[in-house]
Amino acid sequence: MSSFFRAAIVILLLGSCSSGYNSAPRNLDNACSIVSERPSYLRAFKRVERKYGVPVPGLMAMIYQESKFISNNRPPHRYALGVIPIGRQSSAVGYSQALDGTWAEYQQAGGGRGAKRDDIDAATDFMGWYMVQTVAETGVPIYDIRNQYLAYHDGRTGYLRGTWKSKSWLIRIAGEVEARALMYDQQLRSCGKR
Repeated sequence: MSSFFRAAIVILLLGSCSSGYNSAPRNLDNACSIVSERPSYLRAFKRVERKYGVPVPGLMAMIYQESKFISNNRPPHRYALGVIPIGRQSSAVGYSQALDGTWAEYQQAGGGRGAKRDDIDAATDFMGWYMVQTVAETGVPIYDIRNQYLAYHDGRTGYLRGTWKSKSWLIRIAGEVEARALMYDQQLRSCGKR
């Protein structure tokens, strides 16, 4: 076999070893189960909590809402005439569902060019960075997961303009994110992971 083919096989094998999980943890309603099944998640969450002050349960609840903990999650396709795919609804990708432009801003601000949205460490660091920026620009406390989520979803400028106020579905979702954070907090305390 030629060296070219050997190199191609090695590259394919390495490429198949992705940095994330392409499926959700088994029990998304149990924080203890999530971090037991995927210990790398808990290490990433705790790093972000130490670095930015973002509470682990709030971070987990936001990731649940954005991607269900699926590393390569993407928004659905848009269709012309109901059948012809014409692209995705947005450029959001990965655990954090960060948009291309916001991710590029994060990379320039210190996330690094090599940071990938399907990597739990980079995605959670991005979310912590974004939430700290939200505190600075909007005054929403880091522990106010409901309003942090509204600002995360609609962007800080949209949050300040109140774009979310006309979206009853988003207000409901933000309440669900807040409730999930409280549930995750109780669960993590009960299993000694908090």
